[in-house]
Amino acid sequence: MDMEIPQSCDTFVVLPPLTKHGVVFGKNSDRPQNEIQEVVFYPASESSTSTKCTYIEIDAVKETKAVILSKPNWMWGAEMGANECGVAVGNEAIWTNDNDGEHDPHVKRLLGMDLVRLALERSSTADEALEIITKLLEKYGQGGPCSSTDLHFTYHNSFLIADPNGAWVLETSGKHWAAEKITSGYRNISNVLSITTKIDKKSDGLEEYAKLKSLWNGEGEFNFCEVFSGEKKPGDARYLAGKELLRKYTSLNTFRETDMFKVLRDKDSGICRTCENDFPTQGSQVSTLSSDRPSIHWFTATPDPSISVFKPFIFTKNAIISKHTVCPDNTSPHILYALHLKANTESNQVQELLQNMETNCVRELDQVIENVGEDLSEFDELLKDCVETEVKFYR
Repeated sequence: MDMEIPQSCDTFVVLPPLTKHGVVFGKNSDRPQNEIQEVVFYPASESSTSTKCTYIEIDAVKETKAVILSKPNWMWGAEMGANECGVAVGNEAIWTNDNDGEHDPHVKRLLGMDLVRLALERSSTADEALEIITKLLEKYGQGGPCSSTDLHFTYHNSFLIADPNGAWVLETSGKHWAAEKITSGYRNISNVLSITTKIDKKSDGLEEYAKLKSLWNGEGEFNFCEVFSGEKKPGDARYLAGKELLRKYTSLNTFRETDMFKVLRDKDSGICRTCENDFPTQGSQVSTLSSDRPSIHWFTATPDPSISVFKPFIFTKNAIISKHTVCPDNTSPHILYALHLKANTESNQVQELLQNMETNCVRELDQVIENVGEDLSEFDELLKDCVETEVKFYR
């Protein structure tokens, strides 16, 4: 029996002039029940001759960037993450009407999550990340089971790619794709195609391919969403609810990370999904991407952001994170995950303490980041300290 199509997974970006500082990126990662999501850090490195992704090996590059990733523990790729250059990427599952041959999502190729990690490891800007994903997509294709327990759970992918200067929405169907550049305002993606007629970059021969497959009659303006999903414009309720939340929270032009926390914690829209759900929110990320100050990346590393605490990470020369967000093997949960679930079934008083910790953390970082110089060594263990404080609260 095929796994239920997930009802959630949303990625957001808000840009100047609506923000207080820089570009604010946010994503909820909603995954199958009981799948563990870990937060891992990989320093910059020199690569070997090939890169072993979840299912296939691909050509390596000479050097990779330092990355922090929120990822299902069984796969190589990541649902979301950021790199040392201030690039953040998240992906969404989408389903299109083009699933034959080399576009068959059941065939093991690159997962959308592999493409997220590859883009982060190899890019210095959002433009570069877009080019890396599309080149790899065209060369290797996408596909393969996206669950370790259900081989029928497969899909194509859309991506939101951001850096301090702007963002791209990239939507795909097999090896074909369309991309929309976002330079101001806000944008969100969900489990539906959302690029219509504003296409700033696209795969070669996209329109000809659509005509060849009888997906488009060649008349009128080419509409990517309509051609590959049959919808003239995205009408999914959760996508529209996310758009409305962004409109609401950006109305004062002071949008910041705490506003993105609120968006990701919104239950009425279905954006935040509880631990009991078939597809709970297994992890969340918010990044403030800045060119004139250090970018700050916030991760929960635990399910359901409404009962989780966002903890900050800043890339430094000697950054380290806690072992408590990293799974010891492919089946066991990491310590923070296990303690978080236990605490929330016992409904103790830890929730209020953790909320205070998050509030204090935001306030203290605000004060420090304003005056920070070149030396960022005071942030080497920022995420580690926060995680270990949270673990102490639970124990």
